[in-house]
Amino acid sequence: MDDAGRAELESAVVADVQALSAESDQIGRAFAGIHGLSANDFRALVHIMVAENAGTPLTAGELRTRMGLSGAAITYLVERMIESGHLRRHSDPADRRKVILRYADHGIEVGRAFFTPLGTHTHRVLAELPDSDLAAAHRVFTAVLTAMTAFRADLGS
Repeated sequence: MDDAGRAELESAVVADVQALSAESDQIGRAFAGIHGLSANDFRALVHIMVAENAGTPLTAGELRTRMGLSGAAITYLVERMIESGHLRRHSDPADRRKVILRYADHGIEVGRAFFTPLGTHTHRVLAELPDSDLAAAHRVFTAVLTAMTAFRADLGS
């Protein structure tokens, strides 16, 4: 493939990631609206879910840093999310002095009820692709995420 073809493919990947991000934002706004959550509430839930999936659950302080909020604002957000049944505090098994944030049963239930149909749609369209395509897509997403993480680090965030 020539340089122009390669540049076109890279541009298509970037455009796809941007479209994916925009669509994800719209779905998140719908979820937040249905469940009476603010945009920051939903962002917090996403950060907690991503960290949990990576095996690195967050403390309230780490969530505050990721969201760029003040200590008072994150305390208010976390307390509201605990009261609404979306989150719970859990002692860190590695360091009992640390408290990590996890989804509460109610939060898991409403998330599952809302996002299971998306999982069904995703499974249906991915089932049409060969495993080799999925493996390549995973490598591409990993590379794009690496680039985005490096860019964020360059920004000092």
